[in-house]
Amino acid sequence: MVSAIILAAGSGSRMKSEKAKQYIEINGKPLLYYSLKVFDASVVDEIVLVTRGNDIDFVKEEIVEKYGFHKVRRVVAGGKERFESVNKGIKACDKRNKIIMIHDCARPCVTNRMILDSISGARRYKACTVAMPVKDTIKIVDDNEFGVETPDRRRVYQIQTPQTFDRELLLEAYERLRLSGDRDITDDTMIVERYMDVHSKMIEGSYENIKVTTPEDIRIAEMYLS
Repeated sequence: MVSAIILAAGSGSRMKSEKAKQYIEINGKPLLYYSLKVFDASVVDEIVLVTRGNDIDFVKEEIVEKYGFHKVRRVVAGGKERFESVNKGIKACDKRNKIIMIHDCARPCVTNRMILDSISGARRYKACTVAMPVKDTIKIVDDNEFGVETPDRRRVYQIQTPQTFDRELLLEAYERLRLSGDRDITDDTMIVERYMDVHSKMIEGSYENIKVTTPEDIRIAEMYLS
């Protein structure tokens, strides 16, 4: 049994739009629609959609009901930070489900193959993330922006979502995070690495699985989703 948490609680300030990023239309449909469509048609048993508190009724009526996404079991309000939104999503998941997937709705080009591979990876390794090797040489810089290290490109990956975990592992990691008071969290693999000493398996994603962050990304996503 698998739960999928879809995160759509951000404001998307870098998009420079009056409309929140998750509702900007791509090829005539809101950005959020595309992730929901793929997960709704997949093997996951439920979707928990995390959005802004003031948007809950809108999302239920204008996206979930309008497009007939029958696997969306709950729509819950997120927090100020990403990890707070994830934590609220975890608490809303069906406790019988042993696998939890976490996906950013800003990645509309997710595929069913990524979902299936991620579920298999989580069952075998407890923690995994969709990712791709970087194409460019990466530099580590110091506080003055001078290059100090060049990591081996073969060992550097660009992390994407979904990120998928054994439920008990993720619950314990988030409880330890809560007790620590840390706030420098950028994704969920970081949490299980830091607090559970569990390393995440890299699952092949796609260079098309982009994160829509800026207006330029909209045009790229339109092309991929056409």
